[in-house]
Amino acid sequence: MNMLAFILFLLIVGLTLVITYFASRRTKTTADFYTADSSLTGWQNGWAIAGDYMSAASFLGIAGMVALSGFDGFFYSIGFLVAYLVVLYIVAEPLRNLGKYTMADMIAARFNEKRVRGVAALNTISISTFYMIAQLVGAGALIKLLLGIDYLYSVIIVGILMTVYVVFGGMTATSWVQIVKAVLLMAGTFIISLIVLAKFDFSVIEMFKQMKTATPLGADFLNPGNKFKDPLDTLSLNLALVLGTAGLPHILIRFFTVKDAITARKSVVYATWIIGIFYIMTIFLGFGAAAFVGYDKIIAANAAGNMAAPLLADAIGGDFLFAFVSAVAFATILAVVAGLVLSAASAFAHDFYGHIIRKGQATDKEQVVAARWASIGVSILSIILALFAQNMNVAFLVSLAFAVAASANLPIIIFTVFWKRFNTAGAVTGMIVGLASSLILVFLSPNVWSPIEGAAIFVGEPLFPLANPGIVSIPVGFLAAIAGTLLSSKKADAKKYDEILVTANTGMKDPL
Repeated sequence: MNMLAFILFLLIVGLTLVITYFASRRTKTTADFYTADSSLTGWQNGWAIAGDYMSAASFLGIAGMVALSGFDGFFYSIGFLVAYLVVLYIVAEPLRNLGKYTMADMIAARFNEKRVRGVAALNTISISTFYMIAQLVGAGALIKLLLGIDYLYSVIIVGILMTVYVVFGGMTATSWVQIVKAVLLMAGTFIISLIVLAKFDFSVIEMFKQMKTATPLGADFLNPGNKFKDPLDTLSLNLALVLGTAGLPHILIRFFTVKDAITARKSVVYATWIIGIFYIMTIFLGFGAAAFVGYDKIIAANAAGNMAAPLLADAIGGDFLFAFVSAVAFATILAVVAGLVLSAASAFAHDFYGHIIRKGQATDKEQVVAARWASIGVSILSIILALFAQNMNVAFLVSLAFAVAASANLPIIIFTVFWKRFNTAGAVTGMIVGLASSLILVFLSPNVWSPIEGAAIFVGEPLFPLANPGIVSIPVGFLAAIAGTLLSSKKADAKKYDEILVTANTGMKDPL
């Protein structure tokens, strides 16, 4: 056991529990629990969004992917960053103006029917759970490496902590844990990047030159095609990454933590700058791990490469930097999973319980209690599923969640605001088909089935050839929403659409 790392783990956990304690004293109403009473400023929410977004996939997964696959690993950095342009220009303002607590609120502003809200909530819970698996896989591998604790118990420890943050502190605790974690992560990544660059005499050109001979891939390390042999796979991945963020529930609910759409836009701008700087630095993490840790050692620590960044910190900075970076990675995972649990719990308590089961009659206290129980249920489910994905790269797992989000949520968000003819049937059809098609294709893909024993969850030939379903499931989600609308005999409410259009763009309620 690395005692220094263990002490830093305890310090970070202690700090986050103190934050949770003070937040719990302020969390009394549903608005407090779901949105921190919309009290965050633009810069605070920007850092919190960055903290939510820079997950285990970013810090652990991308570093490992770049170290092992070279150029192909950087596709993740590019896709994650460009995605925020879609969020900024299409989603952020209408979502904040139309919604209240969850994404389903936005859709229900136009289609106030139980089935629409119910399906939207189902999508939120499914995507959040899928995304959470990646974080728990990263956490399990990290704690196993540092403390020698079995993967099973490592995942359970993280699951318990993330549940505590949400159950007691709600959105206030989750937001401040994300802010603290984002600052620590940026600091740790900057230090590592600076040391790596120093080892190449502060010359980026020299770094690229040396990387041609630093790995078993040779000069191909800097070329595409090392991991994604099929161009369709590359295109599918990038479609999922660029479009998926705009449908991720734990990112979307962050826009309800600010007072208005102007502040929501400001928070996206802050987040984009922070995230952009971070993803540029992932080049140094990946290149540094490949050059100074080595392929064999990265694979030996974790077959998917998830431990490349902590191993790099150990190789270039010794025990203290290794312990600090590992503790920051742990804080990264805790912050993100707390946000995921909260988004899923909010969908269940606010949408399923509050509006469908209780028909809008649930009190604040009843909704908060329901959300807390839902948090426990989501955590248990995610822990169980994470046990089957131990050997998968966390960046890759997250890319699958992005594909599901882009297929099931994004078409409905866009059509709700921008298509006058769009109706209830189209919304329900689009969400169900988008969710089902993406999940089915993932299950039939090489991620789940492989003829080589140990390479996937099951042994056998995959029926769907692509690793990421985005190139098929995203168009299917859009087409299903269009077909459901056009084939339905029910006409869209034109007056309601005009009201929604004005509200989405101005924030004015009941303008007509």
